[in-house]
Order: sequence, then structure tokens, then C-alpha cells
Amino acid sequence: MHKNPALTVDAIAIKDGQIILIKRKNPPFQGSYALPGGFVDYGETVENAVIREFKEETGLNAEIKDFIGIYSEPDRDPRGHTVSAVFELMISGGTMLAGDDAAEVSLFSLDELPDLAFDHGKIIADYILFLAIR
Repeated sequence: MHKNPALTVDAIAIKDGQIILIKRKNPPFQGSYALPGGFVDYGETVENAVIREFKEETGLNAEIKDFIGIYSEPDRDPRGHTVSAVFELMISGGTMLAGDDAAEVSLFSLDELPDLAFDHGKIIADYILFLAIR
């Protein structure tokens, strides 16, 4: 049987000049901060998945503002090979409230980030470079 990587999405959203991060409720990296995101459901587009996952984990509605990139290092997730499509989102409503796989949802300055799960430190560093050239 052929093994394929799992497809995931991650969201970068800025609120009041700070990035939104969730504290993970479940392993792996339980208790660590991460970008809101998760697995793409079968039959779902990555665009719909990132908006759905962001809403489920933060309580906030959002629209896609930009595409940031694809992250595909085979060891980025200890559960197995995942490939993540990362999007910048613009918040369009809702109330910030942790849900689904998130124990907490918090705001952090881009220059004072906590330790991050997965490769999310690299993703945010790439996003900061992206902002500098946009």
C-alpha cells in the first residue's frame, strides 16, 4: 500500500497588532503554543479547511488575505509526514474563545513569541520576512 503525507493547514492572523496563537490541548506538543490549524477533511479545500479550523480553535471568523507557503519537512510532525498549506487570514468577526483542540487562545507580539510546536517558529519567521517585502 502506498503511503501519502497527510494534508494540514495553518493560519496566521494578526489582531490588535499581535499574532493569534493557541495552546494545544492534546498531544503532540500538549501545552505548547501553535498556530491555529489542523487536518484537511476529505473532500474539503485547503481554503475552506483553514477558515474552519481557525473558527473552531479561536471562535473568530476570518477571510483569506494571502497564501504564505507550503511546509513539508517529513519530520515536522511526530505523528507522521504532514504537508501544511499556510495562509494569512483577516479577522471578520466573532469572539476570541478557545475551542476544539485549543486549551487557550492568546495574543503575542511577533518579537516576543513563546516556544512553539511543530515548525511554527520557522513559519512565523518566514511570515515576518514576507511582511518586510510585501
